[in-house]
Amino acid sequence: MYACMALGSTLAMATAVAGGLPGSVDAAPPRFGTVVIDAGHGGGDHGASGPGGLLEKDVVLDVAERLARRLEREGLDVRLTRSNDAFVALDERTRLANEADADLFISIHANASTYRRVRGIETFFASPEATDEAARELAQAENLAFGSAAAKVSDGDPLLAILGDMLANEHLTASQEFARIAQQEIARVESAKSRGVKQAPFVVLMGVRMPAVLVEIGFLTNHGDARALAGDTERDRLARGLAEAVASFRQRQDARLGIAGAGGGR
Repeated sequence: MYACMALGSTLAMATAVAGGLPGSVDAAPPRFGTVVIDAGHGGGDHGASGPGGLLEKDVVLDVAERLARRLEREGLDVRLTRSNDAFVALDERTRLANEADADLFISIHANASTYRRVRGIETFFASPEATDEAARELAQAENLAFGSAAAKVSDGDPLLAILGDMLANEHLTASQEFARIAQQEIARVESAKSRGVKQAPFVVLMGVRMPAVLVEIGFLTNHGDARALAGDTERDRLARGLAEAVASFRQRQDARLGIAGAGGGR
């Protein structure tokens, strides 16, 4: 079942991350079983917009719900950070994932650019250093949607370096791995231009104690991407690709634990 959970504080988010560092006495989960899907924006925060009133908050929620249904059919425990058109604060999203002791966190967004020809899909994992200036500006814009405190973290606040070090110590490699798998699956068709796997200081990814990625599923400011994202075919294709990426990652994670018949496959 989908779930939305209570709000904590940004400071509690940092404390929670610290609790997940190597050396914790918590036992590893027996197998991969829980995925949190984070539909970006919501409520008064519309995110990017496209022609005909197409809004990021609506597109990404629909893709998130389609992905959730597919993963639930595979026997996974799936949580949505939001299941309706409501604004959900940063620490609500991260708290949900951490309290669920999730094995994977996927944040789904749609992109925008002042250059209408820019298009394509890109997948991010968290790092204090951005791949390039465009990635840094995107992270800053997404962080700003959560308010000035989150934006400050992405713009030189010392907390960023602390959270980044924690992430790198525990989940960076796995996040990179899933980002590569996801990008390969959802940008494999000719019509879906791949912009590659990148890194940037997304605060929502730095607040969780599990492998985490942020997927930008296309540019609503590009006519071709927007037209595709307005329809069921592309949304279902994206959900199917992400579900296949989760299945592959699940197999790999369970295999590392020595679990026979890991992951279930397709």
